[in-house]
Parts: sequence; structure tokens; C-alpha cells
Amino acid sequence: MGFIGLGTMGQPMALNLVRAGTDLVVWNRTASRAEPLREAGARVASTVAEVFARSEIIILMLANAAAADAVLEDADLTGRIVVHMGTIAPEDSQRLDSAVRAGGGSYVEAPVSGSRVPAEQGALVAMLAGDPKTTDTVRPLLAPMCRETIVCGPVPDALTMKLATNIFMLSSVMGLVEAFHFAARNHLDLGTLRTIVDNSQMASDISRVKSAKLATRDFTIQGGAADVLKNLSLVAGAARAAGVSTPLIETMHRLMEETVVLGHGTADFTAALKALEARDS
Repeated sequence: MGFIGLGTMGQPMALNLVRAGTDLVVWNRTASRAEPLREAGARVASTVAEVFARSEIIILMLANAAAADAVLEDADLTGRIVVHMGTIAPEDSQRLDSAVRAGGGSYVEAPVSGSRVPAEQGALVAMLAGDPKTTDTVRPLLAPMCRETIVCGPVPDALTMKLATNIFMLSSVMGLVEAFHFAARNHLDLGTLRTIVDNSQMASDISRVKSAKLATRDFTIQGGAADVLKNLSLVAGAARAAGVSTPLIETMHRLMEETVVLGHGTADFTAALKALEARDS
């Protein structure tokens, strides 16, 4: 297998594959990101072409569709299965599907729900779309990275499903951010708020992680604010195309834009708290 894209999510995902015994060839534009993979036993390729030459199945965990285009531009796709695990617009994924098939390969969408910590734990949830025979081939290979792999239908249904889950997840976390901001401005003890939230009926894996960050003002990146802004833009674009009203997305988009403009794009997206504080200063 090949793995291209060793960023915040990609590096721990690839490490989990290697630790599970996968014979992995990796490449990343910033070469230093590949060193932990080399130390873990992966082969580090010097070019994208080398990854495709050595691999039958190639996973892409890239920031956007333009990065995927650049990777596939000179790749020999004949007989290869390309598994795109990043979050891009559904129409871009359809275009990639057509390009891969035109080059003699097969394409699987497999966007994931989760951030850096679930990626490190191998606890992501993957949504798969593509030809059923190909998704059946790919699905068991994702097990070291994903606690669940759920087939959603043909391309681009997996990415559209991912955008739907983002609406729920992001609105939940933004509600938590606003709750902590409200509590702080009313001089409440944030540790007590965290205890109550963590034991409420709304508690979840992500709410417990984010409440801990908000209570201690720890904005170390798990899910980056700039990445969340990109995802919100993808949801908004897909909603416009479908004629769907998404008022929560519009509100969160404005708040996340403010967060990034304030210089917190590389912080965790709970740094939206700082944007709320700036509004009220």
C-alpha cells in the first residue's frame, strides 16, 4: 500500500497502518513529516511516481482537491486503487473518480469523521463510496485506522454524508464553546461546568475532549480552525447547490472566519472562544 499526505491526520493514520504490519510506502511534500514513518518501518519514497510504482492501493490524505490533482497528474493509474480519505467538495470527488477511471484505475471515497486524537487511537469512522467490489477490497485494509467503516453508496455519497455529519459535530462543539464563554463572563467556575457537561446526557467522546480544552484554555491543534473553516465552506457550497437552508452553518462560518482572521488558523477550532471574546471586548 501507498500513503500520500502526512499532515496532522495523515501521519498518525499511516503510523497505525505500519504498526499493524502493513507494507507501506509513504510520501509527503515536507519530507521531515515522513521520518517517524521511516523509523516505524515504512519505506519513504522520493517521488509520488515511486509510490504508485510500488503500490497497488494508494491512500491520499490531502488538504484539498488541488493537492490531489497535483499528485495524480503524472501518476501511472493503471490497475491501481486510489482511496481518497480527505474532505473535498463532492463534485471534486466525482471529477477525481472520472480521472482515475480514465487512467485505468479504480477510485474509492473514504472521508473520515474524527480529529487528531481519534486518528492516533485508530478510532476514526470512515464513510466509503465507490464500486462495491472495490470498496469490499479496501474496507478491511482500513481497520488499523478506523473503528468503523460504513459503505454509503456510489461516489460522491460518502463525502456528502461526511458534510452532513460535520453539521452535527461542528454545531455541537460551537455550542460548547459558547457555553464556556457565557460561563466565564458570568464568573462561573469552568471546572464545575466541565464536570456537569461531561456527565450530562449530551456527553460524548468529542465533548469531553473539547470541554477539557476549553476549561484550561488549551488550544493545541486537534482539528485546526483553518481546516474547519474549509469544511464549513464545503458544506455551504453543497447546501447552495442542493437548495438547502443551513442557518447554523452560516453562523459558524462567520465565527470561524473571525477566528482565522485573528491569527488562530493553526490552533484547535475551539479557539473560536477567542473570537467570541474579541466580539465582547
